[in-house]
Parts: sequence; structure tokens; C-alpha cells
Amino acid sequence: MTKSVPYADVIIVGGGISGLYAARLLTDLGVDWRLLEGRNRMGGRILSVVPPRAVNPIHPTQAPGFDLGPSWFWPEYQGDLARLVEQLQLETFPQFETGEMVVERLATPAPYRVPGYSSAPQSWRLAGGMGALVTRLQDGLKGDRMHLGQVLHRLEICGEQIVLTTRNEKGETKQWQGGTILLALPPRLAAQTLDFQPALPQYLVEDWSAVPTWMAPHAKYVALYDKPFWREQGLSGEARSVHGPLQEIHDASAPDGPFGLFGFLGLPARDRRSLTEPLLLEACREQLGRLFGMEATGPVTEYYKDWAADPFTATAADTHIGDGHVPAPRAAPEEGPWAGRIYAIGSEWAREFPGYVAGALESATIGVNRICLNREDRNR
Repeated sequence: MTKSVPYADVIIVGGGISGLYAARLLTDLGVDWRLLEGRNRMGGRILSVVPPRAVNPIHPTQAPGFDLGPSWFWPEYQGDLARLVEQLQLETFPQFETGEMVVERLATPAPYRVPGYSSAPQSWRLAGGMGALVTRLQDGLKGDRMHLGQVLHRLEICGEQIVLTTRNEKGETKQWQGGTILLALPPRLAAQTLDFQPALPQYLVEDWSAVPTWMAPHAKYVALYDKPFWREQGLSGEARSVHGPLQEIHDASAPDGPFGLFGFLGLPARDRRSLTEPLLLEACREQLGRLFGMEATGPVTEYYKDWAADPFTATAADTHIGDGHVPAPRAAPEEGPWAGRIYAIGSEWAREFPGYVAGALESATIGVNRICLNREDRNR
């Protein structure tokens, strides 16, 4: 081991929920770790935005967050996530679903209302957005073990250690050393952007490359308002449309305001790239006006995130909105030089909840247990 190169027993690559939760578990076990994140923020595909001067009137120090990534969780059957939310003392509230839904079909000249429905089991949200989970996990970890803006390019086995090479936004490279790697990245991104020396087994590269990255093809739009005028019309804020650009719309309101609507764009990523963001936002506002009335065309604030344009999320292969959850690929090599030295823990590797926030916890738990068993075997 070269003393001038930072070392940790376990290096976690990726600061999304999988990576942060793995760091929490390793801390509890007394295992030395470092976390490398390519973005200049933690959270990965969880991204909650706070509107300017937005203050929760009941909790003046807590500003509401609005999710541009995952929004919901289901405590009734995602027990591990529900317990973590409780342990971290995060406030929750049910997704608003009271009222009728609006529908736009090709065969009808105008939107029309239909009876609404409630999800079963009930979907819940976090006060402050899913970003509150990221913040609370991050606050419980040692900040000097987490490194932002370190984009991983190369992993090389050098004797008993693994040397990782990262590059920052200035193009400067840095090396890190570890005994074991927890790869908290989407499978396809890991397979197509990282240089492994020696190479990973071909079957593993093919496995990982075949798994669509959850959220990667999607874009999300959020519009915020001073009041929930749609509720006053007896509407739930839910809508479905084949005209678009928004295909699926829901109420995005915080419990005590601001109030909002959010939607997933139905346009494929390649079509979104041919349009400017101002044109897309204008089309979203115009559609909300068709569905919910002219008041909807004048949001106080609006946000847009195209995950297909995010290089830390998507690859060129991640462009098909129809791609959904698929069975988890193998998370580690079964033989060869990388066997026992690297384990993948991104949400797509979860067996029960692949692609969901609960899946991130699931895969992190399995990965940490796996490497701890390997450490025990080596120490016998």
C-alpha cells in the first residue's frame, strides 16, 4: 500500500441512497470506509428542490422540498424503509388523492373528468421531499470520509489492494486505495463507463449492460402555486393524457404549502433533445391549463429535470420509456481476480424492490453483509 494514497478497507463508489446506507451500516459495524461521488451533491437519483423563500408555517425552520426524482414509498410493504424513516425521525404524509381525475384521450375533443381512485397500499411522501432522507443519512456520517466531485474512471487490482483513479471537474486525477469495493452505481453505467483492470468477466459485463437504468429515460416537471385551486374544483390533481407532453400527473403539494402539480413527460428522450427547455416548459403549462383551468398556466415557480441528459444516470442505451424493472443481475463475479473484491449495491441489483428507494436499502444491506462475510473468511 502506498501511504500517500488515501486508503480505506471498503471504498463505496456512489453517494445515492445505496451508498449512504452502506456507509451507515459499515459505521455501525466499525468498518473503515470512504465514499466517492462523481456529482457535487449526494443523493444520486434523489433530487429535491426547495423553492425560494418557501417556509413551512408550522415548522419555520423546515422548508418544503419537491422531488424531481422518486417521490413515494409504501410503508405497508416496504418495511425496512419505513423503519429507517422512523429511526431517522422523518415526518411523513399520505399522497393526496381525494377527488376526480382528468383524462385526455385521442377520441375526445376535450379533457373530461372520471372518478378518482386511491392507491392500495397507500403511497406516502416525506416532509421536505425524499432529499430529507439523504440529508439525515448524510448528517449521521463522518464528512471527511465522503468525497464529492470525484468521477471514477479506472479500478485496478494491485497486489492485495485495489487502486481507483478519479477525475474532478478540472480534469485533475487522484488515486485511492481499498481492500474491497462496493459499487453503488446503476449496472449499465458501471459496465459502460468504468475501466476494470483486469477486465470483468464478459458474462458480468453483458448482464449489467442489459439492465435498464431506472429513471434514466424519464423527465419530470413540477409547477408550484400559492393555492391548490384544483382541489377547490373537486379534483385530485391526477391526470392521464395521450396528448402530452405530460403523460401522468399528480398532486405534488407540501402539507402546508406551497401547493403543486408534477408530471412525467411522455416524450421519448430523443424527441426531448430536439426541443429547447423553454418550449417544453411552455407546453407543460399550456397542458395544465387545458386540464385544470387557466390558473394552472401561471405557476409561481416551476422545475424540470431530464434524467436522460444526466451523465451520472443515463447512457446512450437508456432512451426507451417503456423499459421498466427487470430481474436483478448478478452483483459480483463468481470467479477470477475480482471475485470477493467487488460487490454491486445499486437499486437495480435489489431482488424484491429493484429500482425503488426500498431496493437501494435492500441491495446495500446484502452487499455489506456479503463483504463482511468475505472479511471473516479471509481472517480465519
